Amino acid sequence: MQKGLKGKNTLRTLGLAITLACVTPLLSAAEIKGTLKPGELSIGSDLTYPPYTYLEQKTPAGFDPEFMQLMGKQLGLKPRFLDTRFANLILGVNARRFDVVASALYVTPERAKQVDFLSYLKTGSSLMVLSAGDFKPQRPEDLCGKRVGSIKGASWVPKLNKVSADYCLPAGKPAIESREFPTSPEAAQALLAQAVDVQMEDAAVAKITVEKLQGKTVISSSELIYPVVVGLAVRKENPALLQALTGALSQIKQDGSYGKLLARYNLAEPNAAEISAALGN
Repeated sequence: MQKGLKGKNTLRTLGLAITLACVTPLLSAAEIKGTLKPGELSIGSDLTYPPYTYLEQKTPAGFDPEFMQLMGKQLGLKPRFLDTRFANLILGVNARRFDVVASALYVTPERAKQVDFLSYLKTGSSLMVLSAGDFKPQRPEDLCGKRVGSIKGASWVPKLNKVSADYCLPAGKPAIESREFPTSPEAAQALLAQAVDVQMEDAAVAKITVEKLQGKTVISSSELIYPVVVGLAVRKENPALLQALTGALSQIKQDGSYGKLLARYNLAEPNAAEISAALGN
């Protein structure tokens, strides 16, 4: 009888061990991923910025939502997008309102002091003007004395200010007047209303904006201006999530799904040298 009881206890112990073995990795995974809510990846994104992030029939659409679906699948987490204006994204992730920023966020040394980046894209900016006008700028130096519309918080605004101070004024030309708007569509409306002379915008966004405006505007610049690296951003106190995201990105690169997504949006992956330069290293 004692032998029989011992056998039952052994089976019970074994069963408990198996149960714990199944549960513990899940709990560890949730802890390692560093998310605010188990089973969910909350994402801060400005959903007014096609083709990267926007709403289509009230559902997040565009490159970043598709990208984060791929990442969430690898992590075993359900992505949940929180529509947040661009200027508040870094503030939001650092205030723990969401886990990660995925919103065509350019990697800059200044931003890298506030958040940790996982670089995954390369793009640049373009100049967009009214088709009917004679003004067709090619480069920032052509913008002296002009009103330039941009989305609020854009990384190129400080660069334009530098061109204004270092090039325009010393050459006896008027300063560049930067005007910032809460969203890219509002900047485009300002261009249409002639409240600005030119809109400086991400190249992919400028392309789709021109298509939507059906010939009212045109991209005047022929080459990418200020080529930049785009990254996911997590708060610096969350290295576990950064590590998990890095592993997920590696997996979708290996299985080919990320390459297909890049090709569909006519985007590219940055190399190590470009990432290092973007971070200011």
